[in-house]
Amino acid sequence: QVQLVESGGGLVQAGGSLRLSCRASGRTFSNYAMGWFRQAPEKGREFVAAITGSGSTTSYADSVKGRFTISRDNAENTVFLQMNSVKPEDTAIYYCAAHANVYLVRVGANAYWGQGTQVNVSS
Repeated sequence: QVQLVESGGGLVQAGGSLRLSCRASGRTFSNYAMGWFRQAPEKGREFVAAITGSGSTTSYADSVKGRFTISRDNAENTVFLQMNSVKPEDTAIYYCAAHANVYLVRVGANAYWGQGTQVNVSS
């Protein structure tokens, strides 16, 4: 069992920056690929970014590529999402997910999930 707790959400103006964190506990963190997803009001949950257990490989949704950066600190059992040049359409609840397989974490299949953190971007 892996427990995930997100933090760092809040209100930010368009063009600004925000850094989300997700702290894991329960299993060896470096054994898990990690992902960030988001869900806007009245929309389905969508993939944002993923990172392998070692942190050597990352992937992004086209909508955030070049603006968001995923990283991890395995010593601190934490994955981060640095959000720069945010837009109103980035407003959503952001969730982190964990899975031993990076391909499955990208689709959120059978993953461990956090409770989410709200991000609001004002125009």
